[in-house]
Amino acid sequence: MRAKITYFITAAVLVFYFFLVGSRGVMLIRHGTPVTVTFGVAVLILPVIGVWFLWKNTQFVRRANALAAELDAEGGLPVDDLPRAPSGRIERDAADAVFTKRREEAEDAPDDWRTWFRLAVAYQDARDTPRARKAMQRAIALHKSRPSTPSSPTVPTSPPGESAPSSPAAPSRPSGA
Repeated sequence: MRAKITYFITAAVLVFYFFLVGSRGVMLIRHGTPVTVTFGVAVLILPVIGVWFLWKNTQFVRRANALAAELDAEGGLPVDDLPRAPSGRIERDAADAVFTKRREEAEDAPDDWRTWFRLAVAYQDARDTPRARKAMQRAIALHKSRPSTPSSPTVPTSPPGESAPSSPAAPSRPSGA
């Protein structure tokens, strides 16, 4: 709950900032000289990029939370029982041991979004955020592409003359391990 509150406060501050910067960009453009119009357009680019970035991250978090809720309903959500240091950080050796198990699960079932979700959690526990994000994106993509009926397998199709898309590389060890 604390993370949600922090996220919403940060998002609100960013939206206010984007509005403030955007209004300054519009004022510069209204001034009408070539220099101020150029600066105004340049200033407007920052809020546009910021809004896009905030939107993409919000969508990512919503989709990851939806997967977590679905996995929790199935009883497959990883249990957070790893030992922690006095600071509250997960102990590295314990995280690495769980990571090894999760990596093997993902290698054994590379088309199962559940294994990629658990692998993403293991990456995050091992403090490898970039790979955790990539594994979660893979879980989201697999969840989206799964068939609506379990009996119909998905077969990647490609236009004539093109090869089928290759599968992603096997998961690797966390960057700090």
